[in-house]
Amino acid sequence: MSVQRIASRYAKSLIDLAKEQGKLDRILEDVESFKEVSKNRDFLLMLKSPVVKADTKEKVFNQLFGGKYDEMTMAFLRILLRKGREAQLSEIANEYILQYKVINHISTVKLVTAAPLSEDAVKAIHAKILASGATGKTVELVTQVDPELIGGFVIQFEDRLYDASVAHKLGIMKKNFKDNLYISQIMA
Repeated sequence: MSVQRIASRYAKSLIDLAKEQGKLDRILEDVESFKEVSKNRDFLLMLKSPVVKADTKEKVFNQLFGGKYDEMTMAFLRILLRKGREAQLSEIANEYILQYKVINHISTVKLVTAAPLSEDAVKAIHAKILASGATGKTVELVTQVDPELIGGFVIQFEDRLYDASVAHKLGIMKKNFKDNLYISQIMA
């Protein structure tokens, strides 16, 4: 079974249980915290290592997360350890966050610009995206700077891409000049 399928099924199980017990937001906090801890290379290597036994991993989990995480999250982690799925925990955490966003109609929009934007410009773009109706009820705007765009911006969310960058327009012009059929008639 693929890692994506495994992650999706376990995340759905956790989300269903969290919804049932009214702990959806609390479990999200734990999952986001776990995702941050998973960025530590040593922790990630320990999770994926077949040499480190499951009971040792459970002790590490209890030391790191015991008392900080909800008991349901800890029980879920223990189940995954017993099933030998700890190597997929990072993917399960990512999938939980994605499913949480779908349930709560949260769209993550990535805005890439050639230069940093002012706070007012970001707020105006955020308002326009919300007003468009193409996204969920809530928009999580992630900004990024890429000087290679030369100017303009790129907006990406879900499976949509709106490229209004100068680099993109120059690329289109270059392609049009390259494919121009009338050049041979002018040269002759």
